[in-house]
Amino acid sequence: METMHIRPFQSADEEAVIALWKACGLVVPQNNPVRDIARKIRVNPEWFLVGELEGEIVGTCMAGYEGHRGWINYLAVDPDHQRQGLARELMQHAEALLSAVGCPKINLQVRSANTAVIAFYESIGFAIDDVVSLGKRLENDTPPHHQ
Repeated sequence: METMHIRPFQSADEEAVIALWKACGLVVPQNNPVRDIARKIRVNPEWFLVGELEGEIVGTCMAGYEGHRGWINYLAVDPDHQRQGLARELMQHAEALLSAVGCPKINLQVRSANTAVIAFYESIGFAIDDVVSLGKRLENDTPPHHQ
């Protein structure tokens, strides 16, 4: 099997990335992927990673760091390429980027019903923290409904 090439996102990748996120069930009504990409490329765009096999985007990972904790968002691997170590490889790359800037800990959020993804993160060293995740929307990202 060919080695995955990991590189920063480029604007020409947007359509393929959004299609991948949809295939992985990561696009939900409260998250507008076009806006999420636009926001990410304004802050550490080099930490928005895509993984390619034979020129096709098969994985993504957004890493972030605000000086206290690192964050991972949109870790995705094409369903046809899952369970081959690609998500682990993307995470190792993201962890190396965050570690290089002195990030002491990475946080991420997984929907509690998504037990397979929780098990994956536990297999690469993450543990469930005894915390409650709170959020407050400052923008409404819900795409308008056409009638």
